[in-house]
Formats: sequence, C-alpha cells, structure tokens
Amino acid sequence: MANLIEFETERLLLRQWLPADREPFAALNSDSKVMEYFPTLLTRAESDAMADRCQSLIEERGWGFWAAECKASQEFIGFVGLHTPSAELPFSPCVEVGWRLAFQHWGKGFATEAASEALRVGFQVLQLEEIVSFTTLGNHRSRAVMERLGMRQAGTFEHPHVPENTGLRQHFLYRLSGASHAGLRLR
Repeated sequence: MANLIEFETERLLLRQWLPADREPFAALNSDSKVMEYFPTLLTRAESDAMADRCQSLIEERGWGFWAAECKASQEFIGFVGLHTPSAELPFSPCVEVGWRLAFQHWGKGFATEAASEALRVGFQVLQLEEIVSFTTLGNHRSRAVMERLGMRQAGTFEHPHVPENTGLRQHFLYRLSGASHAGLRLR
C-alpha cells in the first residue's frame, strides 16, 4: 500500500472514497446532463464498480481520481484527480487529469480549483514530466477548464473505447509539461 495523498483547496477536500459516496456518485452518473459527453449513463452497479476502482487505485498508488468534498457542507460533489487510462491511446503511456462533478456544482470553479491542485501534486509530488487531458469535441465546458489550467490543445484522436455510432469517438487532446506548469499562473 502506497502513502495516501489527500489535499485541500480553498473550498474542497480531495480525499479517499467513503462508502457514503456511492449513492451521490450513482446519482451523478445517471444524470443525463453530467453524462452528456459519455456513451451511456451508468447503472448503480457500474457506478459502484467505478468508485471501487478509484478507491483501489488510490490505495495501491496513493493517488488517483479523488472524491471531491465541499468543505462548507461536507457534501460529496464528484471526483477530480489523476489517472492512468486503461485504454491504449495514441499517446500512451500517460497520466491524465480529469473530473466529473454533480450538475448542481457546475459553474462555481470547483473543477478548475481542484484540478489545479491535482496538477501541482502530479508535477511537484509525483514528479511527472507531463499530464494530459482529453474530451469529446463538443464538450466546451471541460475544454475551457483545460485551457484555464494552462493546458494546450495538441490535436485530435479517436478514443478506442467509445463506440463509433455515438458521435463521441473524436476527442481533443490537451497537454501540459512540468516545465510549463512551473511557470504558469491561472487565468
């Protein structure tokens, strides 16, 4: 078991998953607004399995897609963090920064706030050379977060785990190097 990394931002606690997170996580994974740019909504069993994988990877490595908790309300609002994609992508091996938040928490800057700190952990604590992020072409909200984080668009690719008939297979790839991150200021 690795040393567990958990951290706080001004408004959020990024922590290991708890059993109480499963129900609100299942609710956001079955919300058509949250899952608009994913091929399908997740069933409760699929959502629980994803939470279990996130928890296991954090136990194994010390880091991953952390559960995001609003400090003011102590409410689970989704996940933000770092992940090594299991899919064989054109730019593998890689570590991605990613997030998925409940719809009622969109537009408050939580994704940018937490992902910014996750990038700091990735570059300063884990000593990663590069972190990527990617999303389907139409996901302008996530692309805006990537750009606020200082990530730069680096082309497009077809995601091999997204079925062709969904219209979501084509993705933008964003990259950020540790050297570039060291000189960044969030806009």
